[in-house]
Amino acid sequence: MAIIFFGTPLFAVPALEKLISSGEDVVLVVTQPDRVGGRGHRIIPPPVKIVAEREGLAVAQPESIISEDFTNRLKALNPEFIVVVAYGRILPKSVLQIPLRGCINVHASLLPGHRGAAPIQWAIISGDKKTGITTMLMDEGLDTGDILLQREVDIREEDNARTLSERLSVVGAELLVETLSGLRAGKLKPRPQRGEPSYAPILKKNDGLIDWSLSARMIYNRVRGLYPWPCAYTYYRKKMLKLLKVEVVEGHGQPGEVVHKGRGDLIVATPEGLIKILEVQMEGKKPMGIKAFLQGTGRDIRKGDRFGGLQDN
Repeated sequence: MAIIFFGTPLFAVPALEKLISSGEDVVLVVTQPDRVGGRGHRIIPPPVKIVAEREGLAVAQPESIISEDFTNRLKALNPEFIVVVAYGRILPKSVLQIPLRGCINVHASLLPGHRGAAPIQWAIISGDKKTGITTMLMDEGLDTGDILLQREVDIREEDNARTLSERLSVVGAELLVETLSGLRAGKLKPRPQRGEPSYAPILKKNDGLIDWSLSARMIYNRVRGLYPWPCAYTYYRKKMLKLLKVEVVEGHGQPGEVVHKGRGDLIVATPEGLIKILEVQMEGKKPMGIKAFLQGTGRDIRKGDRFGGLQDN
């Protein structure tokens, strides 16, 4: 029977590809409208659209998913399931009621932990050691639906939001196919979420500003969790400096103070631990290793200098 797929970013691509390779009848792919972006202000299609068109699937990019015309188009397809993987909008009741067997969501956390738009990033920022994938039967709440299947995934010490997302997307694709099979066979029964929920709100650019009064471990987690967007950043002489990769080393000092600068080393203090900076991106420049940065744009940085907010520089 027919499946309608809602998804937008790269995270959703393995799920769509898995449905196609498993022989599912994906009759429509719904994704966000194309956006203007990049240095050339080009029109950029969502990754899901690129895959759908490559596979010859019908694509819809509605500006509004609550319009009667759009709802009627979905109803006319008489879907068995609507599958939602990181679509980027909350589905209204009018859409949730359409499929014969319900709307299935692939969510990148072990619900009820990290409900919301950025579960992968907040799991790393929070210092979690484990996360996972949950498939659930959607309702009108924010990731409050009954759980169908869950699979745990370790968060590696070297993980950032990009690498963890890549692994979780593959697990999510596998679990989605298992979920559909289990529901059709009558072997899978939805169960209510149990426990105290936590939330993973959508990220904003200013979430990346580093508070150097936090511990080095917390800053390290933030750098990892915010890569590749919006990236953790600080200011030096009123210019933004993104920290793309760092390490935690022993020691402590005044928050944001440069305590060591060598030919290829830059270490900044926190009250609990030190941050060794490995990769950066200065405002208006390309990403680079710390050695290249210190030989160029960052050559004037000195021991005792202070990183902080714009108002501190």
